Amino acid sequence: MDEKNRESGAEPRPPYPPPNSPPWAYYPAQDEIDLREYWNLLVEHRKLIGIITGVCTAIALVASLLMTPIYRAETVLAPVSEGKTSSLSGLVGQFSDLAAIAGINLGGQNSVDESIATLNSRELGIAFIHKEKMKPILFPGLWDAKAKTWRRHWWSKGGEQDAPTDLQAFRYFSNSIRSVNYDRKTDLVTVSVEWKDPVLAAKWANDLVKAVNEERRNQAIDEAEKSIGYLESQLGKTGLVDVQESIYKLIEAQMKTKMLASTREQYAFKVIDPALPPERKVRPQRMLMVVLGFLVGIILGMIVVLVQRNLNRTQ
Repeated sequence: MDEKNRESGAEPRPPYPPPNSPPWAYYPAQDEIDLREYWNLLVEHRKLIGIITGVCTAIALVASLLMTPIYRAETVLAPVSEGKTSSLSGLVGQFSDLAAIAGINLGGQNSVDESIATLNSRELGIAFIHKEKMKPILFPGLWDAKAKTWRRHWWSKGGEQDAPTDLQAFRYFSNSIRSVNYDRKTDLVTVSVEWKDPVLAAKWANDLVKAVNEERRNQAIDEAEKSIGYLESQLGKTGLVDVQESIYKLIEAQMKTKMLASTREQYAFKVIDPALPPERKVRPQRMLMVVLGFLVGIILGMIVVLVQRNLNRTQ
């Protein structure tokens, strides 16, 4: 067999392990990893690695220079809550059913979760987008500023205008521009707006707080008016003096709520630190991008050298 291998030029086969050999004897020996060999290989092809690293670094630098700077404007808020009235809180146990039907919150405490939910709500966001006329600003590629109309594209059905829907505008505004963070430890709410125009970002952040305060104030006034109307209708249905006195107290509480909501602008949130036009951008971070491009270039260059070595060995 060895003579045939010599004649054909093939390498001789290793002898088969004898019986009762250990398990590892039945497996072919593998080449050990020689780190010095790999290091010498990388040093030998250092020019190729350097070229690939330089190209990746240059691409990262050019990309960071071409990216539009994004600025972040933040406003810090404190939820506004009203103290409970002791004289009215005693009526909760006696007339809880009547208060629930009338939609009365005898505690008088402004719900932070409801205010934050309103701030994040789709209804408020769409109304704010319409009020600020934000669609042409959010989608400048679809808006023809000279003609003051939406552009038509060849893929549109019948040449229709490609105006973004309210839901598309809200998703873009909610997911990429506006963010709300509530810290329950400090009981502070931070509203952040990220946009390429720092002045516009600060304006949107402050106006958004005004919008949620106005929305919550209008909700409180509307609920108080409905509660008062229902309670007044119940006065003529009972002849008990004690019940009438309690209803009058409930009406008085709702009148106070309505008066307070009508006179207080910062109804849901009190502005602790209003948003100002930021001076420093948050994106892109050019230094970080260049460093990442440099590291990616080195890794990519090493991979190319190793792959090239393995291909040359198999040929």
